[in-house]
Amino acid sequence: MSAASDNTRILRDAFARTAAGEGRAFVDILAEDAVWITLGSTAWSKRFEGKAAILRDLLGPLRAQFSQPNRVRAERFIAEGDMVAVEAQGDAVTRDGRPYRNRYCLVCRMRDGLIVELTEYADTALIDRVLGPPVPAVKA
Repeated sequence: MSAASDNTRILRDAFARTAAGEGRAFVDILAEDAVWITLGSTAWSKRFEGKAAILRDLLGPLRAQFSQPNRVRAERFIAEGDMVAVEAQGDAVTRDGRPYRNRYCLVCRMRDGLIVELTEYADTALIDRVLGPPVPAVKA
């Protein structure tokens, strides 16, 4: 198999589990030195460096806004070499009952079966309209 097909298979498996509400599947394929870039000019738009920062400053605060898991279902994969683009549809509800159904294009660079860089393209108007600002978890 080629690197592109191996990387697509890894992402396809993780997204299948994420669509079923198992967000941990996606976290498990983030490299420790991963970089996640959320584009735009929202309070969520930032470059998150390292898996710990991604969990603490992005995914944790995002999860805290939802009353249920954000089920992200992949619809299309385009791969070449170590790069895989994933077109996906999210489905969640905020704690105050508002639907959050964002569309994504996630461009992932893979290394040794793990995501080392992810650039997220999303509906930033929806982010501004539905989500509050990210609030990182406070360490006790």
